[in-house]
Amino acid sequence: MDYKRIIFEKENGLGIIKFNHPKTMNAMGIRMMQELKHAVKQVERDKSVRCLLITGEGRAFCAGANLNDEDRDPNDIRSSGDGLRDSYHPVLCSLKNLEIPLVTAVNGVAAGVGMSFALMGDIVCASQSAYFFQAFARIGLIPDGGSTFLLPRLIGWGRAMQRSMLAERLPAANAHDWGMVNFLFDDEDLQAKACEIGYQLAEGPRSLGLLRKAYWASLSNSYETQLELEASLQDAAGRTQDSKEGVRAFLEKRKPEFTGS
Repeated sequence: MDYKRIIFEKENGLGIIKFNHPKTMNAMGIRMMQELKHAVKQVERDKSVRCLLITGEGRAFCAGANLNDEDRDPNDIRSSGDGLRDSYHPVLCSLKNLEIPLVTAVNGVAAGVGMSFALMGDIVCASQSAYFFQAFARIGLIPDGGSTFLLPRLIGWGRAMQRSMLAERLPAANAHDWGMVNFLFDDEDLQAKACEIGYQLAEGPRSLGLLRKAYWASLSNSYETQLELEASLQDAAGRTQDSKEGVRAFLEKRKPEFTGS
């Protein structure tokens, strides 16, 4: 695919997807979503990519859905819900089910569904000037893209309700204090620092993918079900070459050299 609304790069085991429509502050339109879906599929298939980083080009991460999308079909009569089901949900579920770590680097506003994509990161990095914004109440809609699932689990029920019902901006510094953001960097350092984290994860063992599977499942599993899942995933991890290499390296008192296999 000829990418026009995203930039997709691969380097040293790290896949990097950048939302790339600066004149709309990287608002998510039909073309961008199609390209994002295609790039994520490429990441899923390419075993040389061992970590994915998602960020934005320019001064925004993603300003939400593009309500003035030039690529929109005027004859499209789908409901808002069907638009989510057909376009956003498959990509979000693909990101949830990735078998490699996911890092997000929020370089500016992350609003609406842009905030949803930011929250998908296993590690969320943000610049000092970044902010998060659930603006749906201002246009008579509700938060979507999985935000109503993740946000109260990350910052608590009361804070999530306040930010969503009053449509208040959440500065990155507050998000960091509340545990929603893992790392807060100066604006000029964000991309380099986030890539450093991405490269570190790309050098990690295959079990990182199993680890994220366990944590996602824990959000809905009972304690007993989670114990059994841990045992099952531990069996799978123990059969990997990376596990064998990790044990050898520990016994030989050296740094392991994981291959993702």
